[in-house]
Amino acid sequence: MTQQAPSKPHSDRQLPLPLITIAIPVLNEADNLAALYERLCHLAETMAERCTLEFVFSDNHSNDLTWTKLSQLASKDSRVRAIRFSKNVGYQRSILANYMHARGDAVMQIDADLQDPPELLAEFFDLWRSGHRVVYGIRKVRAEGGAINLFRRLGYWTIDKLSEHPIPRDAGDFRLIDRSVLNALARMNVPSPYLRGMIASLGFEQIGVAYKRDPRRLGQSKFNLMRITQLGIAAVINHSVVPLRLASFLGAAALVISTIGGLYFVVGKAVQPDYPRGFASIYVLLLFGIGLNTFLLGIVGEYLLRTYWILRGEPLAIVEDALNFRMDEIRL
Repeated sequence: MTQQAPSKPHSDRQLPLPLITIAIPVLNEADNLAALYERLCHLAETMAERCTLEFVFSDNHSNDLTWTKLSQLASKDSRVRAIRFSKNVGYQRSILANYMHARGDAVMQIDADLQDPPELLAEFFDLWRSGHRVVYGIRKVRAEGGAINLFRRLGYWTIDKLSEHPIPRDAGDFRLIDRSVLNALARMNVPSPYLRGMIASLGFEQIGVAYKRDPRRLGQSKFNLMRITQLGIAAVINHSVVPLRLASFLGAAALVISTIGGLYFVVGKAVQPDYPRGFASIYVLLLFGIGLNTFLLGIVGEYLLRTYWILRGEPLAIVEDALNFRMDEIRL
C-alpha cells in the first residue's frame, strides 16, 4: 500500500496576486497615449511578482484621435479597458465614473499627461499592503509659474481651513485607494464631486507621499484659472457650512451698521436742524446693501443648486462606447 505524501499546510499555499487598477481619465490626450502605455507596460513588468495590473481609461468625449488610439491599444492588449462618455461630464465626475468600472483590489488614479509618475505605484503599493487604505501624492515641486503656485497654495489653505474635516494640502488626484474606500464612494450621492474632500471625509488610514511633479510635455492643460476657481468653490460648498454661517454673520453686521448709521443721522438732525441731507451717504449705503444681498443670495444659491442636482437625479455619466468590457460590466 503506497503512502500518500502529506499535503502542504494551507498557509504555504500561494495566494493569488492582488489586482491593481490603473485608472486614467483622458480628454484630448492622443499625443500622450503612446508614451503613457509604454511606461504602464514597463510598470507591469517591474511589479509582475507583486501584483497584476489593468489599465482603465475613461474618455471624457474627446474630439481628437484619443478614442481611436485607445481602440488600437485595446485590440492588442486585454489589460487595456476603456469607456467613452456621451458628453463631457467634467474632470471630477469622469474620475468617479472611472472608479465605478475598476475591478482591482485597489485603484491608482493618474493623469494621462505623465506629470504624475506611475512608477510611484511601487511605493504606494507597499504602504497599501502595510495597512493604509488611502495613499496620496503630495506635490512638493511643480513646474508652474510663481503666481499660479501661490494661488493654488492659498486655495488649498482656504479649503482645508473651511472644511469640516482635514483635507490634505498640495495633494491632487494622484492616489491609490483600497476597494473598501471605493465601495464607500459608490454609496455617496454627490452630483458635483470633489474627490479629495470626499475621500478625506470617509476617514480610513491615510498617508501622503511627497514627489516632484513633472511638466507636461505634449498637449495642453485643461485647467485654466477659471476651472481651478470652480473646483475650489465646489470644494468649499461640498465640505463646509462656513459660507452659510458667514452669510448670516454679514447680514447681521450689515443690519447693525445700518442701525448705527440711522441713529447717527437722526441725532445729527435733532441737534442741528439744518443738518445736510447726505444724498451721497444714502446712495453709498444703498449700493452697499444691494451688493451685500446679491453676494449672500449667491452663496445660498450655490447650496440650493446642489440640492436641485440631487433631486433631479441626473446620472453621473452615460457610457456611449466601451472597449474590453462585457455589457453587464457597464455600470452607468
